[in-house]
Amino acid sequence: MKTVNEVSKLTGVSIRTLQYYDKIGLLKPAEYTESGYRLYDDAALERLQQILLFRELEFPLKDIKDIVTRSDFDKRKALEQQIELLELKKEHIENLISMCHGLKTRGVRHLDFTAFDSSKLDEYARRAKEQWGNTPEYKEFEEKNEKRSKSEEESMMADFMKIFEEFGAMKDQDPASSIVQDQVKKLQSFITEHFYKCTNEILSSLGKMYVGGGEFTENINKMGGEGTAEFTYKAIKHFCR
Repeated sequence: MKTVNEVSKLTGVSIRTLQYYDKIGLLKPAEYTESGYRLYDDAALERLQQILLFRELEFPLKDIKDIVTRSDFDKRKALEQQIELLELKKEHIENLISMCHGLKTRGVRHLDFTAFDSSKLDEYARRAKEQWGNTPEYKEFEEKNEKRSKSEEESMMADFMKIFEEFGAMKDQDPASSIVQDQVKKLQSFITEHFYKCTNEILSSLGKMYVGGGEFTENINKMGGEGTAEFTYKAIKHFCR
């Protein structure tokens, strides 16, 4: 058995975080001492390892709890997916390092944006989330999407991208200003109304995706001009802080 302090030192997870995981039922200690101190066995540490790996996939804690507590949870399959994601991340980082070395050698006038294309990573994360899915948010998205006609879907997406065009018109302002923060709230409300309940945690993850390269970043910048995706990410980051 290990105390909460020992587990914190072993894993790098703060004591406060471990206490919170216990509170929400995500990671329960194996037992408590008579004084109320938490004790963790090997099974609890294995569960913590899975939680940390799913956090690397940027799953919300609520979804992680649903996944790891399912009776049909396949640990081996989960690990295989997590390994694949980490390998894609490694490839993405290596491409960025290679690009930076190239810039150092050839100078900044040699423009090469291929290293920023993280679309494979985004696509895999999306597929993995769907596979582990059956999360309330994904179910809600499916239900709403089934009821929409093709024309309604096109109209909705046009309205959605219009929000980013409006972000682009605000780029000369402070991302923390009230008008920009109201725009973030508008984005969050739109996602909640048309896709799924967009909590601050989900919105924060979306912000990272918007600026992560690939089609999302390209489309946002097309609507609002170069730098709109980065500006939107900064505004969302402040909003969710």
